This record gives sequence, structure tokens and C-alpha cells, in this order.
Amino acid sequence: MSSFFSRISSLSHKPSAPPMPDPTWQPSPSSSSSSSSSYAYPSSATTYGQYSSQGYYPSSASSSSPYSAGHGETFAPGTHPDTIRSFWMVDKDRSGFIDETELQFALSSVYGKFSLRTIRLLMFLFKNPNDSMRIGPKEFAALWSCLGQWRAIFEKFDKDRSGRIDSLELRDALYSLGYAIPPPVLQVLLSKYNNGNGRKVELDFDSFVECGMIIKGLTEKFKDKDSRRTGTATLSYDTFMSMIIPLIVS
Repeated sequence: MSSFFSRISSLSHKPSAPPMPDPTWQPSPSSSSSSSSSYAYPSSATTYGQYSSQGYYPSSASSSSPYSAGHGETFAPGTHPDTIRSFWMVDKDRSGFIDETELQFALSSVYGKFSLRTIRLLMFLFKNPNDSMRIGPKEFAALWSCLGQWRAIFEKFDKDRSGRIDSLELRDALYSLGYAIPPPVLQVLLSKYNNGNGRKVELDFDSFVECGMIIKGLTEKFKDKDSRRTGTATLSYDTFMSMIIPLIVS
């Protein structure tokens, strides 16, 4: 694992394309594209993967909005109805927040089985700034949008429709998301999923998301310290450990 983290500063990145819209649905005329987006498109100067942590929070709707989830938490106007429906389906107590078990159920009902480790990584990366143990509508909408794009990418590179991708397909899939991973780093990542049976390592969607979220999380943490976007940063030991540990023990 040490070789993985030692290569982080050498990663190159390209801005990825914006998420693909759903051609079958349009937001209501009253919602604008600028206020309803739950993600941020990378600027021309961006040199890292998409989905910066600052880009996830759309402007709030009024408390009387049909997008309201209670306790002041709201979905942005224009949020896809399926996203709202999925949130309410698991928010049984109508608290306006869901925990990791509820998130696991919501995602597994659409995308197939998700491990608790992957769920905890998602909770960490999309966490509510006011409640580290639960996520609200804004975080859920951002997470749902991100997974929708990642699912489309996974299916694009799953050439044989086996529901699994190999190392080369993983490399290309991550690159299409904006992460150019050096081969030695990719091999360290893949070794996590090697069960020792001598067969070629392949990842299902759950493992793809887990693997990709580790890359995404480390990239965003590193980007926070690389303020001049040079691809290098100076970190103290404490800072380095606080960046790494949450992503490897989630």
C-alpha cells in the first residue's frame, strides 16, 4: 500500500466531461439550470478529476417547496423525481437524513449489492458537514448523480456485458472520469481484489465504485493542498495521515 500513496503526487489528471443528462426527463420550467445543478463542471483551469467537494451544494429551496425533506433540508428545484423518491423510500422517520444502512438499501435497490465498506466511503466523501453519521437531501442528490455517471462509464467499458471489468478496462474507465493512474499504482489497487485463485482480477460495479472513490478521495485531498495546481504539495506527517487513514479504514 505504501507504493500507492508514494505515487499520488505523480498522478496526472485531465478534466472529464460533464455528466450525461437523462434524455427522458426535463426539470420543471420554473427551475433554472444554474441553480438546480447538484454538481460543478470543472473550469478550464482545472487539472484534477471531476466532482470537487465545493461543487456539490445547490442553492436551498424555500421551506414550503415540494422538494423539502424537513428540518430545513431541501432538494434543489429541478432534482430528478427518481432521486427524491429513492431518498423518501428509505427515510422512514421523515427526519430529512439517512444513515449508512438506509443508504445501502437505497443504492442496492437500484445498482445491485453494495458492500458496507463502499457505503462508508461514499458517506465519508459526500458527508453532511453538520452530521458525519448521516447525509441529507443535498448530499444524497450529489451522490446519486455521481453514481449515475459512474454506472454509465462502467457499462461503457464492460465490453462483454459480464458485469465485471478487468485491469485495462478499469484504467480506461478511470481515465474517462479524469484520473490518469500510473500502472504501478493501478496494480496496487487491483491487488486488493486478488483472491489468490490465479485468475485474472476483475471488478464488479461495487468494487469499481470502491476503487474509484479511493482515487477520487485522495485526489481531492491532495488538490486541497496543491493550491497552485503544480502536481506537488508539501505535507506534514499529521496532515498526511489524516488524509489517508479515513480512506483506508472506512
